Amino acid sequence: MNIYNNNWLGKTLNVVHSNDQTLISKHGVVIDETKKTITIQQDGRLVKLGKSSIKFTISDSDVVIDGALVGQRPENRTHRKYRMA
Repeated sequence: MNIYNNNWLGKTLNVVHSNDQTLISKHGVVIDETKKTITIQQDGRLVKLGKSSIKFTISDSDVVIDGALVGQRPENRTHRKYRMA
């Protein structure tokens, strides 16, 4: 099972690329995930990030995940097959 199919709740998310410069380097523990957003806890505050606008890594993985490609509900994402380029 690859990182795309894992459950991300409780894992550390680090934003590595975004068109919005203020989102780059945001990191925190994933608290909630919906079809279009990921909520992280950073420094005691909840930060809601739009999946389509970020590229990120999860925990210690080197795989950069394009949020636009994982725009489905987490319960559907865990069973989906992803083609790697």
